Amino acid sequence: MPKMKSNRGAAKTFKKTASGKFKRKKAFKLHILTSKSTKTKRKLRHATLVDKSQQKRVSIMVQ
Repeated sequence: MPKMKSNRGAAKTFKKTASGKFKRKKAFKLHILTSKSTKTKRKLRHATLVDKSQQKRVSIMVQ
């Protein structure tokens, strides 16, 4: 049986941390930013971790 291919979109989107969790960017920061407040845009700058309930799904896609 051949090797499983990783989901290339997921591999580019998520980065694995040293502890084995996955880092992701926050949504709603790409366009239509004029209608969003400065406070909202500031809070969307920083990366966050993938939720514990989705971690298994992401790890399967990335491997």
